[in-house]
Amino acid sequence: MSTLLFIPYNSAWLLMIVVALVSFVIQWRFKSKFKQYSEMPLLSGLSGAEVAQRMLKDNGIYDVQVISVEGQLTDHYNPETKTVNLSPDVYASRSVAAAAVAAHECGHAVQHAKAYSWLTFRSAMVPVVNVASTLTQWTLMIGIMLLFFTHNVFVLAIGVGALALVTLFSFITLPVEFDASNRALAWLNNNYSVMQTREEHEQAKDALWWAAMTYVVAALGALATLVYYASFLFNRRN
Repeated sequence: MSTLLFIPYNSAWLLMIVVALVSFVIQWRFKSKFKQYSEMPLLSGLSGAEVAQRMLKDNGIYDVQVISVEGQLTDHYNPETKTVNLSPDVYASRSVAAAAVAAHECGHAVQHAKAYSWLTFRSAMVPVVNVASTLTQWTLMIGIMLLFFTHNVFVLAIGVGALALVTLFSFITLPVEFDASNRALAWLNNNYSVMQTREEHEQAKDALWWAAMTYVVAALGALATLVYYASFLFNRRN
């Protein structure tokens, strides 16, 4: 069993570098796409806020508010307050990108209303992951120091366990995000009063695909970090 858990330091470090480079490219590509589609006016002339309100209404959701929040790319759905929070670049913008993002966030509201299992599971994990995230901030570095100076693996093991929970949370987020995009695109595809051409729909699909890729690389980044710290723990024990 110990042989199976052996993770070379160099391999773990190389994995982190590769994932970091891929993440940089994906983030750059996503921001480039968002900027491109933000400059393409929606033929229907609807703002992001109006698109969100229509999607909520079409799904029979009347207890969710659409509000504007500060920041750039800060769009999110809050299940606790039942609010679709849109950044200024999305809330007031009448672009293809704004419509796609607004519909995506409403996709989360639809998931909540329909008790989508992955969203329910993810929401239940939030309190535990918040504690785990706090633990990783001090247990990993302190754990490594104790490991090298005292050969005590206990603190590092706690840190690696907490990081494993955070990593699991990142992967559980993936089906939630992909499903929200699928719900958004299906609704946009059936509402020609919102997106009036096939070209607009394809642009929205492209924007949401690149947005989803940022979550994929974030999950891979969390996994690479887990492998890196686990390499200290398991290599020392061999």
